[in-house]
Amino acid sequence: MGFCCCSISISSNRCFSTNANANANVSVSHLSNHKRFNLVTLPLTKPKSFRIQRLPKVFAFYGLTDPPYKLDALEPYMSQRTLELHWGQHHRNYVEGLNKQLLLNNNPLYGCTMEELVKLTYNNGNPLPEFNNAAQVWNHDFFWESMQPGGGSIPGEGVMKQMEKDFGSFTNFKEKFTEAAQTLFGSGWIWLVLKPREKRLAVVKTSNAVTPLIWDDIPIISLDMWEHAYYTDYKWLHIKKRSASLRVE
Repeated sequence: MGFCCCSISISSNRCFSTNANANANVSVSHLSNHKRFNLVTLPLTKPKSFRIQRLPKVFAFYGLTDPPYKLDALEPYMSQRTLELHWGQHHRNYVEGLNKQLLLNNNPLYGCTMEELVKLTYNNGNPLPEFNNAAQVWNHDFFWESMQPGGGSIPGEGVMKQMEKDFGSFTNFKEKFTEAAQTLFGSGWIWLVLKPREKRLAVVKTSNAVTPLIWDDIPIISLDMWEHAYYTDYKWLHIKKRSASLRVE
């Protein structure tokens, strides 16, 4: 089987054409006998169009942590309706807001643990935009763990001894914790923390989303003092009374 070499001379300035007049000026010369023949114009069929279904991008989002009990398990102190709003809406909004900030913007902080996010985004007192959502996600995860159905019993022996050392008595601790909640200005959190450097327990008030993690304190229990934590069960009357008492002070 032999091969033949051909040379193509094109008078048109186009590489390929569907125009018959342009193709008439194209000649193919066989190198052996230089016989000329016309290039046959083939009809072009319209290419089929295919619709490509674009699938949404898949991300590993930070998830919403479930409370470690049923939503009605804390009644009558915290109703199922409050849990549905507090956990199902407010807590969820913080999680979704954080995901938008980190994932949709290709934020380099994505992949950190929640505790790492809180400390990094606090930025030594100059919070980054992600701090509020990250801190509120962590705060709420911890808050649900701070409660249990039928709770409120006396703490274990080790904690009790430390409370007696740092507060004088368990009763004194409860009074101090309650006073902190009643005198907190605006929204925020009340915490019982262990200060590891000083080796003592302390009641700490934080405003808005601030958490004791930023000072390397170890939280033991927390109380959410944002209005959405209690207004459904205790109505706005309690909030107005609390605000009025703070203004008088």
